[in-house]
Amino acid sequence: MIAIGITCYHTFGGSGIIATEIGLELARRGHRVHFICAEPPARLPDDAENVSFHEVTIRDYPLLLEGQYPLALASRMVEVAEKEKLDLWHVHYALPHATSAYLARQILGARSPRVVTTLHGTDITLVGNDPSYLPITRLSIEQSDGVTAPSQYLARATVENFGITRPIEVIPNFIDTERFQPAPHGEGAVPLLVHSSNFRPLKRLDDVVEVFARVRARGPARLALIGDGPERPRLEAQVKARGLDADITFLGEQLDFVATLQAADLFLLPSETESFGLSALEALSCGVPVVASRVGGVPEVVREGEDGFLLPVGDVEAMAAAARRIVDDQALHRRLSAAARAGAVGRFSRAPMVTRYEKFYESVLRSSPSRS
Repeated sequence: MIAIGITCYHTFGGSGIIATEIGLELARRGHRVHFICAEPPARLPDDAENVSFHEVTIRDYPLLLEGQYPLALASRMVEVAEKEKLDLWHVHYALPHATSAYLARQILGARSPRVVTTLHGTDITLVGNDPSYLPITRLSIEQSDGVTAPSQYLARATVENFGITRPIEVIPNFIDTERFQPAPHGEGAVPLLVHSSNFRPLKRLDDVVEVFARVRARGPARLALIGDGPERPRLEAQVKARGLDADITFLGEQLDFVATLQAADLFLLPSETESFGLSALEALSCGVPVVASRVGGVPEVVREGEDGFLLPVGDVEAMAAAARRIVDDQALHRRLSAAARAGAVGRFSRAPMVTRYEKFYESVLRSSPSRS
């Protein structure tokens, strides 16, 4: 069995969800899992067997400006590694988590656990690619013992953006298909469209509302928005100003939103960029067709014409036409829905993907120098 330290963001974003699910599945298999985070991850239960949580405490030292977290994390990683005799750190996001692991490794020297870094998206395409952070992001990736990415797109982007020469293992994100599964709901009801995200500008929430408004203009429809973030106040004001507030519901952050997906007829994801599109996969697993932007790793998840439709970024007219077609044509909807569920189960089930992580850990531990 392996003793693993996992560091991730504790929020509702996809990276934290995947990191938590990896840890929980590994713990069920008998591995010792230690989450080292600022707060408990959103989906981490209090009573999971073989799982421990170690809080990163951040002190208020004004002279350190905003740099306390990476330093405090590195110190906590050292402490947990020595106390729990960790074999491996699995960090999610290159910046700052892989950077903190690199610092911790310098402190521990030959006693250090191995480092596996999973890249998730904005650490490569946005933050890490900023000239202010590019050198340290490249170093953090290159100094990891193993690197994974959830899509071929993100692996290519990492090589192109950073000139990375080391291999990157592509292990797709996954879904608990037993939890996210279809549920019967009667035909003939008012169609329900759903979107879930962290409400950042790159999610293009304006396009979500515009697509819905065009669908609604041709017949009754409802929209449920799951999540929260910086765009929400402005979006709520826009929805009210357009007179759409009776048909659009803001549900906020939801720990369990499976029932909403199960009731949905269509999922919208018109993002500017997506490294994978975990929210789309959650919908597909519930048998919900997806209309999304043809960007990033989304085409590796949503199959054009099979379980959804992919359109150019910002083409709200085409997205609205595709959405209306799906909700109007019951035969088409049934075909897309069945393919969505079958594809999610066949391609993205949790157990096979976690097995791939296990084997990757083992290869990293075998290939790395032995620790004294």
